[in-house]
Amino acid sequence: MKNQNILVAGGTGFLGFHILKRLKKYKFKLFSISTKKPIKKRKIKSVKYLLCDISKKKNLKKKLNYKFDYVINLSGYVDHSNKAKTFNSHYIGCKNLIQFINKKYLKKFIQIGSGLEYGNNNALHKEDFKCKPKSVYSKSKFLSSQHIQRLNKIENFKGIILRVYQVYGPAQDVNRLIPQVIKSSLNNKDFNCSEGNQLRDFLYIEDFVQLIIKIILSKKTNYGIYNVGSGQPVSIKKLVNTIFEKTKKAKPNFGKIKMRKDESLKMCPDISKIKKIFKWSPKFSLNKGLKKTIDYYNDF
Repeated sequence: MKNQNILVAGGTGFLGFHILKRLKKYKFKLFSISTKKPIKKRKIKSVKYLLCDISKKKNLKKKLNYKFDYVINLSGYVDHSNKAKTFNSHYIGCKNLIQFINKKYLKKFIQIGSGLEYGNNNALHKEDFKCKPKSVYSKSKFLSSQHIQRLNKIENFKGIILRVYQVYGPAQDVNRLIPQVIKSSLNNKDFNCSEGNQLRDFLYIEDFVQLIIKIILSKKTNYGIYNVGSGQPVSIKKLVNTIFEKTKKAKPNFGKIKMRKDESLKMCPDISKIKKIFKWSPKFSLNKGLKKTIDYYNDF
C-alpha cells in the first residue's frame, strides 16, 4: 500500500468524501479530481485536489500526469434534468478518464454504475439481466459499463463495475430522499409524498465504503459487473414512517404526490455475487443506519 496512488473522480461529493476519509487511515497517496473545490465540511487535508472537468479533454491529460494504482470513478452531473451535461459527465467523462490514465500502473478501475441500468425490471436484479435503461442518466451509465466490459475483453483492462442502489448516511446532500424526510421531520414540517408502495434498497454509507476498501485490498482480479445494495428491500412508506417514528415530529402525508409514470415499482438487487467474490456483507440494519443519520442532521 505504501506509496501507491488512488484517484477518486468526484471525490468532493458525498460518496467520494466518505471513501477518501476512510482511505486516509491507510498509507495511500490520495487524489481527487472534480470541477469544484470541496466544501469546508468535506475537505480532507491529506488529499491532493485536482480541478478539471473530465468530460472535456482539454488539460485532462496534464492533470492526470501521475502513476495511479487505483481509480474510483464517482464523477457525474447531479442535475439529471440537464440531459447534455448528464450524458457528457457520466459517459464521455468515463471514457476520457480511461483514455488519459496511465494503464501501465493501474491495478483496478472501479466504476460506480447504477441499478437503473436494468430499466423498469421489477424482478430481483441479477448481473446477467438484459439492460433496458430508460433515462439519459441510466443510458450513460450503461454505455460506460459496456465500454469497460469491452476493454476488459480486448485490452485486458482491469475494470470493476459496481451497480450501486441507494446509498445514504451523514453528510449526504439534502436534495436526496432520506435527508429530505429527516430535515422535514426535524423541522416539524409535514412531508408530502406518494402512496409509498415502491420497493427500494438502501445501503448505509459505512457498508459501501467498507466494500470499496475490500475491493482495493483484495488480490482477486474478478473484473466485471457486481450489484451493490443491502439486499433488504423496503417500501418507501415503511422508510418514511420509520424516520418520523424516530424523530417523533410532524407526520408524512401519503398519496399527496402521484407516482411518476416511468417509475419502477420495484428496484432491488441480488447481491449474492459480490458477497461471494469479495467476502463482503452489509453490517448496518436500516434502523441502525437511520439512527446514525438522524443524529448527524439533528446535530448539524
